[in-house]
Order: sequence, then C-alpha cells, then structure tokens
Amino acid sequence: MCPSVAEEVNVEVRLIVGLGNPGERYRQTRHNLGFTVLEELANRRGSSFDRIECNSLLAVESSLILARPQTYMNRSGYALRCLAEKRELRADAILVVFDDVHLPLGKIRFRRSGGPGGHRGMESVIQNLQSEAIPRLRLGVANRDDAPEGDALVDFVLSPFLDTEADEVEEMTSRAADACECWLADGAEATMNEFNR
Repeated sequence: MCPSVAEEVNVEVRLIVGLGNPGERYRQTRHNLGFTVLEELANRRGSSFDRIECNSLLAVESSLILARPQTYMNRSGYALRCLAEKRELRADAILVVFDDVHLPLGKIRFRRSGGPGGHRGMESVIQNLQSEAIPRLRLGVANRDDAPEGDALVDFVLSPFLDTEADEVEEMTSRAADACECWLADGAEATMNEFNR
C-alpha cells in the first residue's frame, strides 16, 4: 500500500472521474477501463452509482465523488466542467482515470498535469477545464510494442480485452484503484513515487 509522507493534503471534496462510453456495447472494451476502475473503487468503499448529475452517474460520499460521464468519451469534458463548476472544485482536486494505448497492458502511470497525449477524452477535459494541471491516472491497454493508429486505433480501443489478458487486466484494475486510494490519502507525490515504478 502507499507509504505515508509528510505532504499536506486538503480535506476538501475530491472528484475521481473514470472515462469511458455509456451503453452495454462498450462495457467490456479497452476504452472503458476508466469506468471499470471506478466500479472497483466504488465496490471497495461500499458505494454505488445511484445518482445522475451533470450527465454523469455518481457515487457520492461526504468528501468524495466518483463519476462516470455518460456523454461518450470525446465529450467527457462537458460533464466534468459541469461537475467542477457546480461543486466549486479546483483542477487539482480532480483525478481523471483513462485508458492509454501508449502504455503496455498492465502498466499504470500517475501524473499531476500534462497534455492529452492524443487521448480525445482527456483533450475534451483539458479544453473544458481550461487547464493542463489536472491529475490523471493512465492505464496501459496496448498488447504490442507499436500503438495502432488511424482507423486501426479506433477499432482497437473499442474492442474487448482478450481472454488471455483477463488476469493482467484484473490485476491492473486493482492496482489502479490502490493508486486512487493513495492519491486520496497521501496526495500526488506519494502516488507517483509508489505507482510509477
């Protein structure tokens, strides 16, 4: 688990957003791994996605909101902006969890800020929040050295994981949920130190 560090962490409301596409058709696809991690996190905390707000399914606790936007991936930022404005949240109080074809399957990477890295969902988030200083947790979904491009990329991220990848996906989902818990408890620096190895 995450080591405790001498880092001041605000006890304000935090928002963790998993990116994905709504609907049963996309449920088990690589592009919906953000949703999967949020479901794992909600299950651990005994929460359920039983509220709809800002076109998002929410699991709400006293100081934490888990959100799964229902706007489709490329428009995720609209839902996130609505939540951030309504709840008066700063960008650094929001953690975005999403798939990344530039990381190998099973690898996770936490960053405090940065550009979208070619991810259309994160591009929408950055445009709508007008900031790149948004913590994010990237989840590797590539099953080969070279990330697919063009039409092949769309087909790849909208395809389900292979049966042979199931164990690795389950392990990564669990570690990603651990990283979210670490961010909540100990902040960004500790999360990077523990999970970016």
